[in-house]
Amino acid sequence: MAGHISIAPAKGTWVVRAGSAILGETSRALEMREGRYPPVIYVPRDDMAMAFLEKTAKHTTCPHKGEASYYSVILPIGTLENTVWSYESPIPAVADIAGHLAFYPDHIKVEPA
Repeated sequence: MAGHISIAPAKGTWVVRAGSAILGETSRALEMREGRYPPVIYVPRDDMAMAFLEKTAKHTTCPHKGEASYYSVILPIGTLENTVWSYESPIPAVADIAGHLAFYPDHIKVEPA
């Protein structure tokens, strides 16, 4: 794994919220630490209400993780555009995050239950 990235199980149960809507809950989250960035919690897709998420055309590339795909969150009160990302086929060094989703904290809250 790249020397500045570490991935470990995130202890406890985590809840994913967009406003008052609960999008998911898991005890199988991963915590990624990358350099000086704040830790990012990655939640397994299987533990998310994927009916609220719609894949978008947006893609970005990170030299340490690979290509990210993005999702918008569709809620009755509106759409949160490109607020969820996923490395569907990450580079081997961070393969553990495959099948997981991460969230922009200014729109989606991922908090201990």
